[in-house]
Amino acid sequence: MKKYHVYGVGNALVDMEVTVDDEFLRRMGIGKGHMTLVDEKRQIELLAGLDHRNGKWTSGGSAANTIIAVNYFGGRSYYSCRVANDEAGDFYVADLRAAGVDSSINGLCYEGITGHCLVMITPDAERTMNTFLGITDSLSVEELDTEAIRDSQYVYLEGYLVSSPTSRETAIEAKNLAQTHGVKTALTFSDPSMITYFRDGMNEMVGDGVDLLFCNEAEALGWAQTEDLDTALDKLTDIAKSYAVTLGAKGAVVYDGHQRIEIPPHPVKAIDSNGAGDMFAGAFLYGITHGYTYETAGKIASLASARVVSRFGPRLPAEEHKSILAETLERIC
Repeated sequence: MKKYHVYGVGNALVDMEVTVDDEFLRRMGIGKGHMTLVDEKRQIELLAGLDHRNGKWTSGGSAANTIIAVNYFGGRSYYSCRVANDEAGDFYVADLRAAGVDSSINGLCYEGITGHCLVMITPDAERTMNTFLGITDSLSVEELDTEAIRDSQYVYLEGYLVSSPTSRETAIEAKNLAQTHGVKTALTFSDPSMITYFRDGMNEMVGDGVDLLFCNEAEALGWAQTEDLDTALDKLTDIAKSYAVTLGAKGAVVYDGHQRIEIPPHPVKAIDSNGAGDMFAGAFLYGITHGYTYETAGKIASLASARVVSRFGPRLPAEEHKSILAETLERIC
């Protein structure tokens, strides 16, 4: 039996989540609904523009949210990332440990600034992110643990890594190590902008394909360069043996290598869409690494992501994950 269900590779970011209105986004010249990379000066300017309004700080990064969800559901996971020897880095390390996640950090903190992500939520529940990567921009193969990769069922790669040459190289090396040791690979596109602006790099990360791909509808359409979802789904099978595509209020569709399966949505009043895709991936990975079918894993993930968007923050309390699992299985039975 493998020690870890999922080995994640991704950015280490301390998130500040704050509510804003559309006027704030217009005034600050922020494109709504996407992740935008900014430098430290711009991040300071944005924080000043918030005029001291309160925000919630959490450790984050897309893949980190997914990996923590795997653990909260009852799995075992490992996370490779890079933080600085500063207050934010200490906070990040402590949060990973509290979630029970093993990591490559273990004293490997560097001089510099730990990455920060400003997550702005508008009244329509849309999330807009401006990210200063800080030291996570220099994530390297030094952070990879070959033995932990070998002892995992899946290696999960964050698409945001494509924006940095060293991070992209690290993701590609993690994928190569996984394939060498017979470990399955999973990739998330992370955001439509990663496909729009870093398509060549994303092609490098995809390489000869992955075992499992996560994306949302916009990312699927962008990758396939089409406006037809069925065409896009067909195109995804060129690069992935299986996939899970989230469709917002329409639910999701998963492909298990043989058939497409529609996953029904759970209607909720959306308050904050931040973390919905991360949670879906975490719940789904937990499901398929614990003997559940793609359909059942999709239903667990659908309910979990619905619960996330119904409140502020990219995660759920640890104790709620088990109740989501029990509720889903009860409905199926």
